Formats: sequence, structure tokens, C-alpha cells
Amino acid sequence: MTHPHNGKPPAELRAAVRPIPLLSDRAYERIRHEIITCAIAPGTEISEAQLCAHFKLGKAPVRMALNRLSHDGLVRAIPRRGYRVTVITLQDIHDVFELRLMLEPAAARMAAGKVDAQRLRALDEVCRAAYQPGDAKSTSRFLDANKAFHVEIARAAGNTRLAEAVEQLLDEMTRLLHLGLGPRNRSQEMQREHRALVKALERGDSGTAERICREQIEAARGMVLSAILSSSSVMNLAIGINAGTEKPR
Repeated sequence: MTHPHNGKPPAELRAAVRPIPLLSDRAYERIRHEIITCAIAPGTEISEAQLCAHFKLGKAPVRMALNRLSHDGLVRAIPRRGYRVTVITLQDIHDVFELRLMLEPAAARMAAGKVDAQRLRALDEVCRAAYQPGDAKSTSRFLDANKAFHVEIARAAGNTRLAEAVEQLLDEMTRLLHLGLGPRNRSQEMQREHRALVKALERGDSGTAERICREQIEAARGMVLSAILSSSSVMNLAIGINAGTEKPR
């Protein structure tokens, strides 16, 4: 329907249509956050009706959000049943850390002498607030600051595509770390690593920055794998060797 004078839809129709993308974005962000933070555990079956009731949203924005989450690889459609949150497999962990080791040490080397040390120290102060194991909110705050710290370094390298790739990887890392940070508090170790990395970047020591970054990633990999292999409750959330082993429940 268009207005006879200007060829545009009537104002009331435009007003009715306009909020849909905003609602779908809100649905996407809220559902994604619960998946990333493992509030909705890997392997959980979910339906549109459940999500609509839980988030108090309509079917259309929830359906659009689920389509985006499926594209992101965070959920998979189950014919005639709904969706399942994708499991975190050992292959996923291997792939993410392998890519991080390829990209982030190189970014740290390139960022040496260019980084905004004051900005990094501010982010490190947020990380120093630590977190309480089992407290989802404090863990989320800590991980958000940790991600921002590493993305800031990648951006300082001056390669936009590299920074975007690192940011995407760190989004995937967040779900792994929500598992890996649960059993024990590694915040003190991460804070020491951050401080050493900031000093190396500030003085332009590219070799040391690259080495520290590599050691940080290796330590994080060990922490996540240890958490998965030593905790039966966590092990149940990472149930396959590769994506092909995932079976319906």
C-alpha cells in the first residue's frame, strides 16, 4: 500500500514494520548471549515456543534469530522438533586454538610500538577485577574485558582483516572459556600475562610480545582441555571428537 501523493507506505504501516528488525536483533543478541555463556548448555534442544516464552518475544523475531544463529553454527535445525545448540567438540577446540596461534602472535608482533598502552592498561584493570568461579555475571565481565584486550592489540597491528578474523575467533573462544574457567580461577595468571604483554608492546619489543602471546594461548588451551577432561559435568558438554559424531538425543 502506498500513499497517493508521495508513493510511500502510510505512516502507520511504516511504524508497524520498522520495529521488526530491532526485535529480531534483540532476540538474536539475547539468545546468542545465553548460548555463548553456556546458560543454554551445548547439546540442549530448544524450540521457538520455549524461546518466545523465556524471552517474552514474538515468533517472527525468534525465528529470524534462530536462522542467524544457525548460520553462525551455534544451533542446528532438527526436523519437526526445533533446534539443538551445537556441542563443543574436541575438534572445535583444536581448530580454534590452532587458528589463534597462527594469527594472534603475528598480530602482537605487528602491534609492538604502535599500541595504545593506556587503553590496554585500562582494559587490564577491568580484567584484574577477576571473577568468581560459578558466578556467570563476573565470568562474563572478565571474558568481555579479556576479549577487548586482545582485539585492541589486533587492531593496533593495522590490518583490518586480521583484526576482524581475531575478533571472530575470540567470540568462539568465549564459549570455550566459559567451560574452561568454571572449575578453577585462572584470573591471576592471566593478569600477569597481560601486564607482561603490555610492557613488551609499549617498548616495541616485537619478539617478546609474540612469545608472550603464544604462551598465553597455549596456557588457555591447556586450561580448557584440562577442564573438559577432568570434570564429568564439563565433559558431558563436549561429547565428540569431531562434528560428525554429534547424534540426536
